[in-house]
Amino acid sequence: MKTPSKAALALALLVCAGSALPQYPSKPIRFIVGFPPGGSADPVARIVGAALSQQLGQPVVVENKPGADSAIGAELAAKSPPNGYTIFFGSNSAMTAAVALRKNPPYDPLADFTPVSLIGRATVFLYVHPGVPAATLKGFIEHARSNPGKLNYATGNPLSILYNVQLMNSAGIDMLHVPYKGEGPLVPDLVAGRVQSSFLSVGSAVPLAKDGRLRPLAVLLQRRSPLLPDVPTIDEAGASAVTVRHWAGVFGPARLPREVVTRLNREINIALEKPDVIEQLQRQGYFVEASTPEGLAAINRDDLALWRRLVREAGIPLE
Repeated sequence: MKTPSKAALALALLVCAGSALPQYPSKPIRFIVGFPPGGSADPVARIVGAALSQQLGQPVVVENKPGADSAIGAELAAKSPPNGYTIFFGSNSAMTAAVALRKNPPYDPLADFTPVSLIGRATVFLYVHPGVPAATLKGFIEHARSNPGKLNYATGNPLSILYNVQLMNSAGIDMLHVPYKGEGPLVPDLVAGRVQSSFLSVGSAVPLAKDGRLRPLAVLLQRRSPLLPDVPTIDEAGASAVTVRHWAGVFGPARLPREVVTRLNREINIALEKPDVIEQLQRQGYFVEASTPEGLAAINRDDLALWRRLVREAGIPLE
């Protein structure tokens, strides 16, 4: 009988060792969301998490860690073991704003995370109070130019600040900034006419637009939103220089094993092709868009560079 070679024995040991490793995933996965329950991000993460649970055969448990523009949840995710059992719902808030607006951010969004897949882009409309004498974005810009410093724009988050900075810089208009701690307290003042314009996520604003209490002028998407299909995209409305977009994706800690990244990316892409998942996300105002890990990395890198440039040009003081 022929004695097996050392190479053959080594190969056999590797096969046995590989088969002895636990199959991923073999236990529940923690899905950290840096926003509170009930917010616009929370249901999106839960929809994606539920689909992944079905496909992976293990619970994907959403864990809300709100605060500091989602930086608290992001820092927790970045410091978690890179084993695939902690993933993070990363949006512009954590992956760009929380870094670009701080002198000493608690993490590096490019070095401390492993991109997995884009989920999609949130629907954001530019609204004005109906008392503003403008039915289009071009008309609003002309009105603002004729009344420099007399119109107020309201913001409820850092994203909205950057939308307005790009709009004003590109259109050559001057408006007064009125900051709010979130969109909740902002909307009643916009409806009452105490402020004249604001970029808002879907939330409660779409019903207000449908009954005429707010006037939508443009949507920050590449195509029109089925929520308000008559509203033009920002490009159609003539403000293509407004390039900041609200996106969200799934990230893991740095040094996440490639096989885990590949598995999660494949399952997320499958989930985002399911009609029921697409419909649920669209109801939350999300335009579904999956990606490769490399694609998400490029989006994050380019967006962070854009934010840093806009913050610098606008002279926004760092925290």
